[in-house]
This record gives sequence, C-alpha cells and structure tokens, in this order.
Amino acid sequence: MSQDYAPEPADGTKAITYASYLKVEELLTLQTPQSDPEEHDELLFIVIHQVYELWFKVMLHGLDRVRTMLSGGHLHESLAGLKRARTILKTLVAQIDILETMTPLEFASFRERLQSASGFQSAQFREIEFLLGYKRPQMVELHPSSEPSHDRLRRRLNEPSIVDAFYDFLTTRGIDVPTSCRDKDPTSATVPCPEIHDQLVACYRDKPDIALLMESMVDFDEGLQEWRYRHVKMVERTLGHKIGTGGSSGAEFLASTLFKPVFPDLWEIRSAF
Repeated sequence: MSQDYAPEPADGTKAITYASYLKVEELLTLQTPQSDPEEHDELLFIVIHQVYELWFKVMLHGLDRVRTMLSGGHLHESLAGLKRARTILKTLVAQIDILETMTPLEFASFRERLQSASGFQSAQFREIEFLLGYKRPQMVELHPSSEPSHDRLRRRLNEPSIVDAFYDFLTTRGIDVPTSCRDKDPTSATVPCPEIHDQLVACYRDKPDIALLMESMVDFDEGLQEWRYRHVKMVERTLGHKIGTGGSSGAEFLASTLFKPVFPDLWEIRSAF
C-alpha cells in the first residue's frame, strides 16, 4: 500500500521527509527583501542570486574532482565532470533570461537598498576562477580577513589549477611537458605556453583520447565566456553605464573580462590545423 509519509523508525528517531532532508522551511526563510514596503521584484532578484551561489557550490565541488581526476590520469571521470560543469553553465545562462524579465525601472525601485552589496563580491565565483587558473591576488584583498571567504580564496590562490592538473594528465599519457609550462608563481594567472603547442597539435592527430579531453575543455571554456557575455549584456540592459552596486565600474568592468579564455593554449593552437 502506498503512503504519503514514511513511518517513524522503530528506534524513535524522526523519519526523513522531503522537507526535512532539503530543509525546505529553513530555506524559505532566507529571502529577506530590504525594501519597505516590499518591492515586488526584489524577491526574484534575491532568489536568482542565491541559486547562483548554490550552483557555484556544485561547480566548485565538481571541478575539484576534475582536478583530482586529471592529475591521476583518469580520462572518463574528467570528461564526465567537465560535461556536468558545462551543463551547469547553460543553466546559469538560462537564469539570466528570467532576470531580464525585470525592467530597469523595476530594478531601480529597490537598487539603493543593496548599498555596497554586489555580485562582484561573490567569493565562490572568484574561487572558481582561481581553480581554473584565472588568478588575481588583488581579488583576495576585497574580502576582509575576518571573513571565512578570505581564507578560502587565499588557499585557492596557492593551490594548483586545473591547467596544472591538465599538464599532469598529459604526463601520464607520455607527453613531455616542458618545464617552462610549469615553472611559474602558483599565484599568477595561466598564460600560454608556446613550447607545448606542437605536442598538443600532434595529440589531435595521433591521440584521440587527449583530443577528446581538450575539446571538452574548450567546450567548457566557451560556455564560461558565453555566461560572461550574457552577464555583461544583462547589466548593460538593466543599468546602462551607471556605476555598479558596490562601487565597481559595472558593465565596463565585466566587459574587460570577456574573451579571456582560462585554457589559452587550446585556443591558440586552432590556427595550426
């Protein structure tokens, strides 16, 4: 016989339900509009950004595993992780479609209530950038040392990136990765390493497993750039050229991050085919 609720366990503990497992009641109390009287669209704005942070958490969890799998030479697990991360990026882009149903006037009705709060301050997104190899030490200092995010970013800044793990993977497949590709300050951003380009091109011709991985990495990189582009256009559509919340230059700052791949070698070799 089907039943709506699971019976209480014999040991007297509470049965796990949908609501208790997901902590639904607690979750629904975490949206606190600051406008008074409450502006209708502020709830949407809060939920969209909270959901972004949840997806960022999942992406970090998955990309950490990708880094581990790459370093260990595990192809299929790496491909699966990159595919999931790429699919999450598609979801992040789709959420912009929802946010763009809010007009500039509707956003202006509560924008001043955000005070210094800004997406520019998302520590998790900076963690993702650092993990991918787009490291900028100055971004750590934007987070007060008293906040847990400061220590997390400092740790990420000094950790190997997914690019470093990719070099590990190549080594497990018999590719001689030049020392020049690895010999850099761990806190600096990834830069192209021309010394390995010929070997990468050869992998496309002779090593289909590595070629498949590189195409998956390019696919993810393209997805990240697509998300950045849609984010810029959404901010332009909503704010024009106003200063962003939190004092950033708004759309101008976001536009400066466009077309900066996290896996630059894989883009530079395109002209070699």
